[in-house]
Amino acid sequence: MANISKQPAKKKPVIKQTARKPPLKKKRVVTAKKTIKAQPGKKPVSSAKTTASKRKSAAVRAAEALDTQTKKALTKYLQEKELKPYQAELIQVQKHLERTKQKLIIIYEGRDASGKGGTIRRVSRYMNEKHYRIVALGKPTEMQRTQWYFQKYVEHLPRGGEIVMFDRSWYNRAMVEPVFGFCTPEEYTNFMKGVVGFEKDLVRQGTILVKLYFSVTKDEQKKRFNKRKTDPLRQWKLSEVDLQAQDRWDDFTTVKYKMLKRTHTSSAPWTIIRSNNKHQARKNVMKVLLNSVSYKTQNRELEYVPDPEIVVSGAREIEHMEAVKLKKGRFIV
Repeated sequence: MANISKQPAKKKPVIKQTARKPPLKKKRVVTAKKTIKAQPGKKPVSSAKTTASKRKSAAVRAAEALDTQTKKALTKYLQEKELKPYQAELIQVQKHLERTKQKLIIIYEGRDASGKGGTIRRVSRYMNEKHYRIVALGKPTEMQRTQWYFQKYVEHLPRGGEIVMFDRSWYNRAMVEPVFGFCTPEEYTNFMKGVVGFEKDLVRQGTILVKLYFSVTKDEQKKRFNKRKTDPLRQWKLSEVDLQAQDRWDDFTTVKYKMLKRTHTSSAPWTIIRSNNKHQARKNVMKVLLNSVSYKTQNRELEYVPDPEIVVSGAREIEHMEAVKLKKGRFIV
């Protein structure tokens, strides 16, 4: 047998084992919590809690703001709904005037921002436009300055079956014009002498004349002026006269007293409307108007008696103003 030479045994490959590195430990980032120095007797509060609290309060404020807006919208809706039965009755009054060919004049007077315009809009909202007019005259022209003072108003008096609402009237000469020097003392005196006879003639010839004076407090007027300044939808309402109304408050109060004292008569009495609360003023004006016309088709379920805290007779207002003057030494309202 052939000798088989022994081949050297193959060495097994040596696998070098590398030492395993221990897994990297995730570093824990520890942020130091800032603490707010506590007031005596109170525990310190962390900044994280403060931030969460701020976020929560911001969310709460937003929710409260939304809730406030919702409440305002709901309140406005309910107030407008409350007026509708009275607005429906005003339509019945309008129909009655059309049938009987009677004439109705409604004078809206009062301080600036006292709620005249808003009331006029609510009163006329559902009326037949063919049978009512709203008259708001501007500055007199040069020709009108040479005419009889009442002439420009006579041109706008109602025909039979019509309602005319004067948003400020001939009483400009008793209120605004003397305060701002837009008329002479002689023109003012002539007006105060002639207006009573002028109105007496209107009533004697069958015209129903309702004179409303809107009375607002000085603080409430200031609040409404400030709202107009910041509201782009209301800024147009502000005029140079409006901006001086607060400074000339006492002057307006004095001429108001003189006007009521001279022109509150049995044939053409003044009705004072306390108008700090706009909704109540509007509703009670509607009651006054419904009571001024005798018509048959009344809704018996409605309350027609005006609120004595809102609606005051001219005579009672004069007494109140005189009492305040005796106590305070000057007119205030």
